[in-house]
Amino acid sequence: MEACHGRVALVTGSSRGLGRVIARKLSEAGAHLVLNYRKTGGRSEAQAQALAKELVERGSPAVAIQADISQKDAVAAMFQEIGARYGRLDILVLNAARAPFKRVGELLKRDLLELVETNFLGNVYCMQQALPLMQGRPGHVVFISSLGSRFALPNYPLGSMKAAMESLVKHWAVELKDRQITVNGVTAGLLKTDSLIVLRQYWPGVERLPASAFVELEDVASVVLFLCTDAARSIRGQQIVVDNGLSNELLRSAPAS
Repeated sequence: MEACHGRVALVTGSSRGLGRVIARKLSEAGAHLVLNYRKTGGRSEAQAQALAKELVERGSPAVAIQADISQKDAVAAMFQEIGARYGRLDILVLNAARAPFKRVGELLKRDLLELVETNFLGNVYCMQQALPLMQGRPGHVVFISSLGSRFALPNYPLGSMKAAMESLVKHWAVELKDRQITVNGVTAGLLKTDSLIVLRQYWPGVERLPASAFVELEDVASVVLFLCTDAARSIRGQQIVVDNGLSNELLRSAPAS
């Protein structure tokens, strides 16, 4: 039987990049997918709707729902729709993230608000709304982090919010243990996603790191899937690093051109 057969899974920020790959992986494992995108009328909506259509055509239930998770009311509306459609939620993957590439000392007030509202408060809003839909059944929550939570990466203030969320993962794991809800995190290494294009502007030479420094999106998604199955029921409050061992060597500088 498929590892997530019939389970309802929400992946925030799943229109593109790692979130999209995670959503497809969960769908392949039998989950009914709720895809989330931030903005109506943009590229993310088109991508989310296209993925939902693709999954449905394969015979896997899926729906795309718009919600900017930094907005509490929008999160509540999204979960109301999930409740009306499915009546429950079994898996929550907190993947959505949004932040400027800037030095911390250069952050404007609007940058700071964006950092906190999307990458911390937004995840808390999602968790608060998810818990009633997980009532009375085992559930799984996975937070997607990055190496910026433990290393000072160039112009990457998002790392501070990732670190804060990793702390919350431990708190939630303890608080929800008696409810049979596991909460864990996956720390992804360097990924070749759209963000790498922007990262090149602030980390000269990053694209010249050896291929072994980058991790496949599929590999990260496979670990997320594992944490969403019964096989991982004894793993609680942990942060699993998937980075091809890069962090074991400290972050190497990119070789000179």
